[in-house]
Amino acid sequence: MIEVEVKARAREDTKSAIVALGAVPAGTEVHHDLYFNSPHRDFKKTDEALRIRIKEGGARLTYKGPKLDSETKSRLELTVMIDDPLKMQQILESLGFVLSGTVKKRRAKYRLDDVVFAIDEVEGLGSFLEVEARGDDDWAAQKRRVLFLLDMLGLGESIRSSYLELLQERPKGE
Repeated sequence: MIEVEVKARAREDTKSAIVALGAVPAGTEVHHDLYFNSPHRDFKKTDEALRIRIKEGGARLTYKGPKLDSETKSRLELTVMIDDPLKMQQILESLGFVLSGTVKKRRAKYRLDDVVFAIDEVEGLGSFLEVEARGDDDWAAQKRRVLFLLDMLGLGESIRSSYLELLQERPKGE
């Protein structure tokens, strides 16, 4: 499955702007993400990601492939449910994978048709908006759609860095 995603810094009026587009609340979640690097290749260099996401609805292991374009965070995403995230972490570490960082966030979700708007309060970074769609059949059309919606919200250029990358890029002591 191709996840088509754009991200920008959120403003105080972002929630009301999303609702004005016709989006409806779809719940809130707390995420604790554990990111791993491969013993076989450096995911930072190959633009890939492997994470365990722990949230109220259960834990998931997700692989994200390299980004597919220069404007968005669109990429192949493969996810499976896991019963025991700590055991999964032990399995990965036993295979040589190394925990490279963690991200904690609170997410408020809104839906407009098949598009999800996520307002994320990221620990150590602040507020962001992600606009996501699934692009299995025609990801280029979904790319145009999420970029259009981001533009409609007036939030500026899409941020292509992950939360983990943004956290790692912060000057020490922040």
